[in-house]
Amino acid sequence: MVRARRESRSYRVFQGVNGVVLTLVVLVTLYPFVNIVARSFSGERQIRAGEVTLWPKGFNLTTYDIVFHDSTFWRNYGNTVLYTVVSTVVAMTLTTCYAYVLSKRHLKGRGVLVGVAVFTMFFSGGLIPNYVLVTSLGLKNSVWAIALPNAISVFNLLVMKAFFEGLPTELEEAAEIDGLTTYGILLRIVLPLSKAVIATMVLFYSVSFWNSWFSAYLYMDRTELMPVTVYLRNMIAGATTGGNAGAATEQLSQVGANIQAVTIVLTSLPILCVYPFVQRYFVSGVMLGAVKG
Repeated sequence: MVRARRESRSYRVFQGVNGVVLTLVVLVTLYPFVNIVARSFSGERQIRAGEVTLWPKGFNLTTYDIVFHDSTFWRNYGNTVLYTVVSTVVAMTLTTCYAYVLSKRHLKGRGVLVGVAVFTMFFSGGLIPNYVLVTSLGLKNSVWAIALPNAISVFNLLVMKAFFEGLPTELEEAAEIDGLTTYGILLRIVLPLSKAVIATMVLFYSVSFWNSWFSAYLYMDRTELMPVTVYLRNMIAGATTGGNAGAATEQLSQVGANIQAVTIVLTSLPILCVYPFVQRYFVSGVMLGAVKG
């Protein structure tokens, strides 16, 4: 009884310490983002003076007004949504098919296919050869210049492969006896059982494509084809071009202290809105695909 009480007391102490530590971690994690939001609504003088912490000082909506009334901004925002959706669909289709194939231990040449994928984690063709390849294929100034070169993440591929390997083979064997083809087994048996890892991979890919700007900056020649990340990058650099953005440069020089904060808020908001809906799949998806029991 005495030992049980000591263990119980120790466990309560552990819970208390663990709760305090996790609370501190949450506060430290949230502080930079809350500070950025506060800065985006604050005045330039207060920001430069270091007066802004968790609450806006010298409330200011000038930068938001400039951005929201710029037609180029909304056009580029639409481009970002299009590029993200198309690229994520392409990436998920190719990654899922490749991972399902690699999960079959009886497949001849499986080791070669795995080796080809892993090789690309450490070696690449380089920037100039990639640019020449994309240009020679006629992919410039199209969504495919963003979607195809970045279609498969090897890390995501290996996680999905491990997940598929953990599924009971008896299910597929029973489905095959019932007359399902390989594609039927994948679509009607495997994918419905893989919602967690699929949701996790969709989150990984969509965040990656949403935040990406260099591929578009490299392969898009016209302003109207740029994603919003490039638009906002140009605003920060003081080099916004095209449409109303050029006329807004003088105004932006007056709110330069909070333009970076506005940029971060606008680019992060959509992902923050989507994340809660897939968060419940996130931990289970990664753990199921990466841990063997």
